[in-house]
Amino acid sequence: MTTPLRLGIAGLGTVGIGVVKIVQTHADLLALRAGRPVTISAVCASSRSKNRPVDISTYDWVDDPVALALRDDVDVVIELIGGEDGPAKALVETALKRGKDVVTANKALLAHHGNELAELAETNGRTLRFEAAVAGGIPIIKTMIEGLAGNQIRRVMGVMNGTCNYILTRMESAGLPYDTVFEEARQLGYLEADPNLDVGGIDAGHKLSLLSSIAFGTKVDFDAVVLQGIGAVSIDDIKLARDMGYSIKLLGVSQMTGRGLEQRMTPCLVPETHPLGQLQGGTNMVVVEGDSVGQVVIRGAGAGEGPTASAVMGDVMDIARGLNFATFGQPVTSQSVAPAAVVTTGASWYLRMTLLDKPGALAKVATILGNVGISIDRMRQYTHDDEQVPVLIVTHKASSDDIALAIGHFAESGVVVGEPMALRIENV
Repeated sequence: MTTPLRLGIAGLGTVGIGVVKIVQTHADLLALRAGRPVTISAVCASSRSKNRPVDISTYDWVDDPVALALRDDVDVVIELIGGEDGPAKALVETALKRGKDVVTANKALLAHHGNELAELAETNGRTLRFEAAVAGGIPIIKTMIEGLAGNQIRRVMGVMNGTCNYILTRMESAGLPYDTVFEEARQLGYLEADPNLDVGGIDAGHKLSLLSSIAFGTKVDFDAVVLQGIGAVSIDDIKLARDMGYSIKLLGVSQMTGRGLEQRMTPCLVPETHPLGQLQGGTNMVVVEGDSVGQVVIRGAGAGEGPTASAVMGDVMDIARGLNFATFGQPVTSQSVAPAAVVTTGASWYLRMTLLDKPGALAKVATILGNVGISIDRMRQYTHDDEQVPVLIVTHKASSDDIALAIGHFAESGVVVGEPMALRIENV
C-alpha cells in the first residue's frame, strides 16, 4: 500500500513536538517499516505564535480541535491535549464518529470514559490506541494484548509514576526528608500543575485501572482503585525499611480474587533484591504474571518527550500496517463488570509507631493486635532520649481491614502517640 497515512496532531506540548520530530526525522524509515508513508496534514494547539523547536509551517493550522477531526485529509487523530473532559473528549468522540482512528496519551480520559469511547470505536469499526497513556515509553499494552495473549493473567503490578519514584529514591539515597525532596521535584518541573495527581497516586491509579481492564477482561473501573499517596512516608520509614532489606515504592497491584477485582495504588515495602526494589529515579517498571509465561518484567522511561512520543508512534505504525485490535484487548461486549474486592489479599505489614515510655505499653499494643487476629513476626524498640519510644513491628499475614481495626484501637489505648504508619510488605 502506497497511500500515505495522514496524521492530525492536537496538542504541541512536549509529546506533540516529539511526535513531529520522529515523523520528520525518520520519514524514510517509517515508510519502509509501515509499507506506506506516514505524514502530517494538520496540527492544533492553544497558541499558534509560540516558539517551537520544530518547523510546523508546512502543516495546516487548526484553531479548534474538533475541526481537526472533521478534516478529509486526516486519517488518524493524535490527541495530546490532556484532561478527562472538555476539548480532548470532544475531539476523540468526533474523530471516532467520523470514521477516523485515534491515538491518545490521555490516561485520565480513558480511566473515566474509556468504556464508552471503546464502545464508540468498535461500533464505528475504528481503532482507539493508548500505549503512551501508561508507563511512558514502555510497550506494556502491546505486550499484554499481543505478546501475552495466550496467557491467563494472574497479577499486574508496577511502579507507574516516575515523580513518586524519584522522590522516594532521592529520599533514600540522600537521606533527605519528604518535604525537601518534594520541593526539589517541583523546581525540576517533575510535578503536575496539581501535585496531588502525582504524589496522591491518582495519575498512577488511572494507569492501573487501564491495565486491569486488559489483564482481566473487565470494564475500566478507576473508582474502585484504592489510592494512598506517598506524603506520609517519612525519612525514618525509608531508613527502617532499608535496614530490613526493603525499599518503599508507590506500587500498583491488580489481581482477580474470589472476592472480586483487587486494584490498589499504595506505598509498599518490596525486597531490595527484586527488580522493583532496585528501580531508581523517574524510571517505570511493570511486572505481569501469566499462567504460562510466569513473571515478565518490563522497565523503561516513564515520561519525557522521546519515550512518550515513541509510544505514540508505535500505535501509529500499527494503524499504518492495518492492525486493528479491540481497545482493551477483547470486544467491549465481552467485558465483564467485576465487583471490587472489599477485603484485600493478606500480607505482612510494617507498623511504625511512637509509644509512651511506661510499663505495659508494648504489652497493650501486642494485646490489641492479638485481639483482632494479627500475630507479630518481629518487634524492635529504638533508643530514645525523652518519654516517647519509637517502635517498629512487622506482622505476619493480615488483611488491610484488620490492620485498620487495630490502628483504630491504638488510638484508644492511651499508650500510642500520634498516628501510626502502616505499610504493606508486598510479596513480589
